[in-house]
Amino acid sequence: MPRELLAALRAADAVRFGEFELSHGGTSDYYVDKYLFETDPRCLRLIADAFAERTDGKLAGVALGAVPLVAATSVAADAPYVIVRKKTKDYGTGNRIEGRLTDGEEVVVIEDIATTGQSAVDAVEALREAGAVVNRVLVVVDREEGAREHLADHGIELKALLTASELLADR
Repeated sequence: MPRELLAALRAADAVRFGEFELSHGGTSDYYVDKYLFETDPRCLRLIADAFAERTDGKLAGVALGAVPLVAATSVAADAPYVIVRKKTKDYGTGNRIEGRLTDGEEVVVIEDIATTGQSAVDAVEALREAGAVVNRVLVVVDREEGAREHLADHGIELKALLTASELLADR
């Protein structure tokens, strides 16, 4: 599966080389464009199927980037999901978590790319505050820049479909 997904990401031109600023403020000589792989039906199907094989219950996706991934995985796994906003909205219902969540429910967080892991930690903390039990985050790509360790410090296991090492090998 990693080979097939790797080929699909490359075919979708989702990995680009040059100098890029990352969301956490750092820079990188490569960029994984989540919008290119999340809007490509083949990539999305491969990712959703791979995530569905690795989960067996309620899912959560971090808004906005992981919403297509969690929605597709929800269908592939026939599992319900919630969406975790980066902050509580200040209109309508004022929810930070959208969808139904039961106190004590086990949830697996779906994320697109892990660099520092902070957005995943923030989502997990919001879910835990809402009463969920969260011990695992699934990502498409682990950039291998500290996310695994940062999540582990919060009692969260990081599982990645691909790592930066695999993505950048033989380029």
